Amino acid sequence: MSFVFPPAPPVSVPVLGQADRFPVHRIYCVGRNYEEHAKEMGFTGREPPFFFLKPTDSLVVVDAGETGHMPYPSLTQNLHHEIELVVAIGRGGRNIAAADAAQHIFGYAVGLDMTRRDLQNEMKKQGRPWCIGKAFDHSAPIGPITPLSQAGNVNQAEISLQVNGADRQRSNVAKLIWNVAETIEHLSAAWELQPGDLIYTGTPEGVAAVVAGDVLVGQVDGLAPLNIQITK
Repeated sequence: MSFVFPPAPPVSVPVLGQADRFPVHRIYCVGRNYEEHAKEMGFTGREPPFFFLKPTDSLVVVDAGETGHMPYPSLTQNLHHEIELVVAIGRGGRNIAAADAAQHIFGYAVGLDMTRRDLQNEMKKQGRPWCIGKAFDHSAPIGPITPLSQAGNVNQAEISLQVNGADRQRSNVAKLIWNVAETIEHLSAAWELQPGDLIYTGTPEGVAAVVAGDVLVGQVDGLAPLNIQITK
């Protein structure tokens, strides 16, 4: 097979303790999936889950022990951090029951859903898609994937984000409105999940702006932390 120009190399994420990497198929994100974050965004209650996507080349892949770099994006004056547990799908399927969801999980990682909040808010006002606020270049930093067997009890893990050494976000994965298994059930009813899919499961309260020079450290207990510096 020949191409009119060389295709882009496949996007992949390192796996802790393995030489083989995790090839990425799609990136799904869950909106407003912690109650306190929903409230700070002006919403309440347990609404049905909703999803948006990011392109695979929006990933900023950071290996264990390294600090990645995310350039401050164009068109925004209000870049927000959103720390998230990321689920890596190893076995695909459609209409997966929550009780069977664990059989489809390869592992977990720490991720950031970076958001051009001013652009997102403007799209909300106009009733337009959020893509320009959510799916921009470098908007999805991610650390290495910890295989399921090594991750411990992620569903009860503390999740946190520090900026320049100070706490910004701190909660527990147990406070997800729709837990990991329920999210997989809902998501697989709308799309057939494939090996290589990543699911950003939502962020807790405390989202706020960052600027060039800030250093972000995201953590989920039992997983490798994610270290990112915002650059000019």
